[in-house]
Formats: sequence, structure tokens, C-alpha cells
Amino acid sequence: MGNPTGQQFEITRGNARAVVTEIGAGLRAFEVGGVPYVEEFPEDAKPPMGAGQVLLPWPNRTKGGRWTFQGETQQLQITEEARGNAIHGLTRHLEWELLEHAESSVTLAVDVAVQPGWPVPLRATVTYEVAPRELTVTHEIRNEGEQPIGVGVGTHPYFRIGDVPTDELTLALPASRVRPSLPDEQMPYAEEQDVEGTEYDFRTGRVLAGVNLDTAFGGLAEAEDGTHHIVLSHDGQELLVWTGPDFRWAQVFTPDDLVGRGRAVAIEPMTCPADALNTGTDLIELEPSASWSGSWGIRVR
Repeated sequence: MGNPTGQQFEITRGNARAVVTEIGAGLRAFEVGGVPYVEEFPEDAKPPMGAGQVLLPWPNRTKGGRWTFQGETQQLQITEEARGNAIHGLTRHLEWELLEHAESSVTLAVDVAVQPGWPVPLRATVTYEVAPRELTVTHEIRNEGEQPIGVGVGTHPYFRIGDVPTDELTLALPASRVRPSLPDEQMPYAEEQDVEGTEYDFRTGRVLAGVNLDTAFGGLAEAEDGTHHIVLSHDGQELLVWTGPDFRWAQVFTPDDLVGRGRAVAIEPMTCPADALNTGTDLIELEPSASWSGSWGIRVR
């Protein structure tokens, strides 16, 4: 296939528009009134730095690609060669099956086969749906095997508010816990700690200028509707990223060199933190034939 992200599925409603890719079922574009709210990339390019990709059956890293399932050591393919880890799951580069494509929504599915390092088959779907000023993303995972297994899911969008420079955006993140980054370590996250009195306290909002993060945040406070609200804002404009109750973690990543943008900010909803296949932290436990579903979304205000 000549196009590295496969077919492009456009969905629209009112003045909102999104584009979802066949390869990886990733979010390539979301805009309202022609104003982009995620970092876009050309359809004939690979997603830079994982932009928009779905991360399952685990997000982030599995240390050394090794973990234990029912007493047996599993060895995943090493996909982060620099650190020697397995990163961001097994479906980013697979061709997803189109199940339904309506004017304002699209649903794609993929099978995670039994393979080296992954012992239980799964079926996953993702639905993207646009409304006039928002996008809702719903993930579902079903255990197709005969043994229970713990899974995780995440996603990797980079956000923007039109042409406002990333350094001028304010990030408000209702997280009371953090795993700070350890840039020189194989597993680059420290033990979980309280944000109180640290540089990682974004509960009241901070401008991103001078902030450098590749950091996992937990202890997310719940809004009245049970979701978590992460807000990027600038001069009265607001981009709200909400995540469902099972998305208990958010990875924030601020690279200086995203292709086509330079300095950027990813806010990655995750159901579990890095290395959860080993620690068990917040894994979704799926019995045979059982399913899980969870959602997150974007609202422009």
C-alpha cells in the first residue's frame, strides 16, 4: 500500500470535521470552522511521534518487552530500540477493518492475534463521532480467548488552538499524583508521588513556556459527571479534553521538534501507566468473552 496510513475516513457535522486513518485507526485531523485543534500531518506521511495513534493492548512502555502471564515469561518485540522496551502496543501499524462510515461517525475494528509476547486473542473497536463543536472517541476491547487477561488502552493526540504557539497555551490538569520523567533510564518514569510543592502541579493552570514534560499524571480529580477534565486555553479560547472514569492517567509530552510544528504538546489519555503489564497498576481485567468500553473526547469552547 503506497499510503502509510491507508484510506482516509472523513466525518463532518456542522462546521466540525475529523479525519481517521485506516492504518492504526488514528486521528489525523480535527477542526472546527477550519481551525485545527489537533496537530495534523499529510496523509502520505507516517504519523510523526505517534500523532493521533491508538495504543493497545497497552499504552506507553513494557520494560524490556518482558512480562509474566500465568507464571510464564512473555517476550514482546522490542519496538523502542534506544531504550530496549516494547512501546505503545500492537495495533499502531495494522490495517483496521471499516465496520461503519456515516456522515458524522466512523467505526473501525482490529484483531490482536496470539503472537510472541501476547498470549490471548482480542478484538478491539474504536468509534469516532463529531458533533458541532466536539469529538467523542469510544474504545471497546473484547477477550476472544479462553483465559483472563489484563489490558490497557491509550491514545496519542497532540493538541493545538489554531495557530497559537504552544508556549502561549495554558495547561490546567487536575492531577494530584505524578511519575516524573527520568530521561536516562530504560523505564523513564520515577515512582508515583504527590504533586504538592513540585514543578508538576498544574491543578490551577500554568503557561507552557519553559515547561518540558514527558510525564505521567494520575490521581485525576473527577468532575460532577464522573469524567476528568484537562484544559488547554489561550485568551478566552478553551480546548477541553475529557476522559472517562477508567482513563485514570494522562501522559503529557512536550517535544521541541514535532514535524511541521516544532514545539508541541501531547495529552495522552491512558487507562494505565507505563509498565502496567508488569506492575498490574490499573489494568482492565477481562474474563473470557468479556468486553470493556470507555470514552474520551474533545470540546471546543
